[in-house]
Amino acid sequence: MTAKHNPLSNYVTHNSPLIFGCMTLGGGWNQNPISADDIAHCHQAIDAALEAGICVFDHADIYARGKAEQVFGKVLQQRPELRSLITLQSKCGIRFATDTEPQRYDFSAQWIAQSVDGILARLQIEQLDVLMLHRPDPLMQPEEVAATFSTLQQAGKVKHFGVSNMQQHQMALLQDALTTPLVVNQLELSLSHLAWLDEGTTAGCSGETLVNFGSGTIEYCRRNKVQLQAWGSLSQGLFSGKDVSSEATHIAETAELVARLAAEYQVSREAIVLGFLMRHPAKIQPVIGTTNIERIKACAQATQVELSREHWYALYLSARGKALP
Repeated sequence: MTAKHNPLSNYVTHNSPLIFGCMTLGGGWNQNPISADDIAHCHQAIDAALEAGICVFDHADIYARGKAEQVFGKVLQQRPELRSLITLQSKCGIRFATDTEPQRYDFSAQWIAQSVDGILARLQIEQLDVLMLHRPDPLMQPEEVAATFSTLQQAGKVKHFGVSNMQQHQMALLQDALTTPLVVNQLELSLSHLAWLDEGTTAGCSGETLVNFGSGTIEYCRRNKVQLQAWGSLSQGLFSGKDVSSEATHIAETAELVARLAAEYQVSREAIVLGFLMRHPAKIQPVIGTTNIERIKACAQATQVELSREHWYALYLSARGKALP
């Protein structure tokens, strides 16, 4: 499969317009041990992704409570040749509640360093390609984070750094303290989550719903060569086969439009949904979370689609459910 562009060219060598999200690997968010079936499933998912031209794999230390990374590490242990073929990214900073502690986000030096050691151990690798801070910590001390990043980079534990779910002002505050560039920001971007578009298209317009995405974040990332990655990119199948009979009218109509465009472009419905994101000039890189082999193949067809301006706007207006200002 030939990609139309290389969104990762600034910081890795692998050309992968799509990212494989590993959140559902490892057998579930529980304390059950990893089984032989879990390992076999991970082998199959990785192979299906690579066959589809996807070679960037997205983790987080909390996924399946660590088991997603752990099962992936077992595959790498069995097939060490895979490491040179893939890019591995993971996230840290979310801490679950315990009997004595509240849920919280933690960008302290101790927690980041401890988290990276855990990620490397579970993945059974010596260096992580990209570490992302998972959700903004209001108590973040940028200088402390910068010192920690520098230590991790000098120790060879992490190659590059990024963020997730941050708006531009949070990124700029952190970047001012860093000596290395933030290379990625992973945000919720999809046909059903349009705040990233509405922030710009409805600027200054009365009567519009106030959204809380973070005006200028998309533009900040474009200006500073920060790769935008989209989590939730498939809208959980809302427009590509899920039963929408009980959904709002505009959702059902959008699903019908996606189906018509899929027939016109001769691709899967998943390809149209992802193609909507990839048509944006920011060269958004969708993260897909499915482990269904046929659906992975369907998603890969997105690289064959370049929606016309008219079709892109038709999707935007339909999913938005009302006319533009």
